[in-house]
Amino acid sequence: MRAFTRGLLGIAGFLVLWELLGRSPLIPAEALPPPSVVFGELVTQLTSPDFISHVVATVLALLIAIVIAVVIAVPSGLVLGSIPAVRHATRAVIEFLRPIPSVALIPLALVMLGFGPETKITLAVYAALWPILFNTIYALDELDSLLVDTARVFGTGRIGVLFLVALPSALPFVLTGIRLAATTALVVMVSVELMAGSQIGIGYFIMEARSGPGRMDQVLVGTVVAGAIGVLLNNGLERVRRRWVAW
Repeated sequence: MRAFTRGLLGIAGFLVLWELLGRSPLIPAEALPPPSVVFGELVTQLTSPDFISHVVATVLALLIAIVIAVVIAVPSGLVLGSIPAVRHATRAVIEFLRPIPSVALIPLALVMLGFGPETKITLAVYAALWPILFNTIYALDELDSLLVDTARVFGTGRIGVLFLVALPSALPFVLTGIRLAATTALVVMVSVELMAGSQIGIGYFIMEARSGPGRMDQVLVGTVVAGAIGVLLNNGLERVRRRWVAW
């Protein structure tokens, strides 16, 4: 309760500072609208079917990307973490691909996939793969060899050890990787919508708001909603981690 109260005080202080700066003569009102204006516009937009469709499109694409990343990264991490020969053989390729920013692949993705939702989902999957993959590998590095030896004494084969011993032990690491990957994928998703000419999504809403005369209040509405989605996603996954792997 004390931490929650401190969090509210921090948010209140930030909003007060923002309001003072927004109404200060030092900053043009059109450059930084105060939160009273932004949240008023937010209430208006939340009653707009068009804005809701943008939010739903981004959230749905984000969830799809996270699921695909988990399906790819967790089995791959189990294989790479348990079979040293495969890990060494693929290390150079993985270390080459991992530092490449997803946004740098936008031109290539547009040529290969076009301007549909496949582009932003693919790039979000690419960004989300690495935290999950490496957390899974690191989890297997920390696996207690006594657990593996005990399972083998009872006749458990390699596949059984992988799914009955290694995966449960790796689950806390995997869930942490998913939490980190979700926020990373959200950043990439909105960036691709903003930069790649998407026809729907929060990023597209921000791009439309800043074009023409420029509605900075609407730009900040999109930014606030994207941030709220990130906070809810992060807190939700953290609650799942605490509930499932409290041990």
